[in-house]
Amino acid sequence: MVNVKQQIQEASLFIENKIGFCPEVGLILGSGLGILADLVENAIEIPYHKIPNFPVSTVEGHAGKLVAGQVKGKNVIMMKGRFHLYEGYDAQVTTFPVRVMKALGVEKLVVTNAAGGVNVDFDPGELMLIVDHINNLGTNPLIGPNDSELGERFPDMSEPYSKRLMKLAYKVAEKEGFNLREGVYMASLGPTYETPAEVRLARTLGADAVGMSTVPEVIVARHAGIEVLGISCITNKAAGILDQPLSHDEVVEVAERVKPTFLNLVLGMIEKM
Repeated sequence: MVNVKQQIQEASLFIENKIGFCPEVGLILGSGLGILADLVENAIEIPYHKIPNFPVSTVEGHAGKLVAGQVKGKNVIMMKGRFHLYEGYDAQVTTFPVRVMKALGVEKLVVTNAAGGVNVDFDPGELMLIVDHINNLGTNPLIGPNDSELGERFPDMSEPYSKRLMKLAYKVAEKEGFNLREGVYMASLGPTYETPAEVRLARTLGADAVGMSTVPEVIVARHAGIEVLGISCITNKAAGILDQPLSHDEVVEVAERVKPTFLNLVLGMIEKM
């Protein structure tokens, strides 16, 4: 039987020995949003494949490395590229880095993703604060035996995304002079994009944006007692809204265009955390 706590300890000790400090803030950077890692001062980069027990990112647009250092005077650690269920990993594996972040000392986590806009009022290039989510993945990273040292058996999910951090985000957006959307994010398994019928279903269920990540990481973060802020970059209108095909290239292209706004928001948030 796999000893998860031992795996977490091995990975966290390896990283701690490499970086030499305890990070306060963790970040998970989605498709095309890894530019933030270039602004880290005194940056230490650790490829995932060198970290004990870490999976390896296989997705184009995901660099596949941890970056640690200082941003706005705060010690941070960020994932430049994440793991997805559609890569063949199970939910416990995709969320393992969140467990490691907690072991390193992270108490606040910013999760970002590229998402399709289900809400017809959302336009590509807008940023959406995630106020809640819908788990349409068909699994949960907490399935199986629960270790009470990692979190309680039945964690409360009435506030998966911190209202306190969202208020700070709105203050940053107001100061920087841009509008923030807010909405519900729905995670589906992928790797196919949703069909028009599935998008209509998502809208009926109350989703404003759809993607293939984030929800398992947030569940584990809340299980571990980490405060979470979620940000979606709306990179396209979801299938069926416009009469055009969807592509990963479009996702990366729009993420590149929204880069200045994204950076201003996240940098401002780190400063206020």
